[in-house]
Amino acid sequence: MTTNQAFTILSNISGPHIARIITDAIPNMSKLKLWYISRQLHAGIPVAKIIHNKWFYGLQFYTNKYTLDPRPDTETLVDAVINDYNRATNIRIADLGTGTGCIICAIIKNINASGIALEKSRPAILVARKNIQTLNLGDKISVKHGNFNDPHALEYDSFDVIVSNPPYIAHNDPNVDSGAMHDPKCALYADDNGLAAYKQIAKNAKIWLKDCGRIYLEIGIGMESDVTQIFEKEHWKFIKQISDLGGIIRVLVFENIK
Repeated sequence: MTTNQAFTILSNISGPHIARIITDAIPNMSKLKLWYISRQLHAGIPVAKIIHNKWFYGLQFYTNKYTLDPRPDTETLVDAVINDYNRATNIRIADLGTGTGCIICAIIKNINASGIALEKSRPAILVARKNIQTLNLGDKISVKHGNFNDPHALEYDSFDVIVSNPPYIAHNDPNVDSGAMHDPKCALYADDNGLAAYKQIAKNAKIWLKDCGRIYLEIGIGMESDVTQIFEKEHWKFIKQISDLGGIIRVLVFENIK
């Protein structure tokens, strides 16, 4: 089957925009492949999970069922770090719960920095390493197996900046979109009404971050007050909050005061 034939059929199934993305990624697909893709689309599987490809901050990332698909909202987190450190040199960054590695890769592509991507899922580690190598960042980013609830996961007093998009959805949240059903649950959901990961990070990140270093956190809608209280209780200094393009407060920044 030619690319044009596949595009025509997929346009009728999912619309021309989605059809173009798929046919560009999988040219000259067979009838069997077309049938398989159509079944996946009808089942509500996100296109990124079908073609294993998602653009984020102008970069192309491999993704699969073991990783959270990069989302546009998270580009706010990347922007925040780049804007604050675009003139700095030799910055050391830790990315807690790296997944595809999209956050730390996008940052280090744009500033003079190196760092560690921490991830507890071994299948996700393979994805992160693949993306790091594809983007020619193997000499700047290393991936480490570990969990941010373990104070020994990273070295003491090693980093200038920590970034994280931790799981923050409450288990009973009725507003989760259908696409999230195909992301790993461990990357989405957290105990304590979605706040458990922030409590763990607030304690352990102080150990890993240098004095006056900063932590940049993505948060869910309306979580700014609760997360701020968690970090101030652990003696972090609140610096600022940053809204995404939709006007929703999406990033909180704190400074480590030892």
